[in-house]
Amino acid sequence: MEDDIVQRVKSDPNYQKLVRTRSSYGWMLTWAVMIVYYGFTLLNAFDKGFMASKIGSGVMSWAVPLGLFVILFTIAITGMYVRRANNEFDALTEAIQRNAAAGKEKVRA
Repeated sequence: MEDDIVQRVKSDPNYQKLVRTRSSYGWMLTWAVMIVYYGFTLLNAFDKGFMASKIGSGVMSWAVPLGLFVILFTIAITGMYVRRANNEFDALTEAIQRNAAAGKEKVRA
């Protein structure tokens, strides 16, 4: 019985779309975060002079706003994923659950 439900879910076009879309979107966001984080780390490691240089005549160095950018970028990327997950991914999940439940009812009848 459980194998039947699993097969129904795996063959559901909504499930296949959910897996494909969520995976590609997740990897795209992962790469964006990795580029920002590792870019910041590489700047710290290999261009200390730039990171330590002052902005204008003040006392703040470039490292501070760039570090703040990394934090804000992470928050924004998380918000983008949550918004898409709450709208598109949850709707697909509900459709998959409805289709699986409808198939289960047919088996019982």
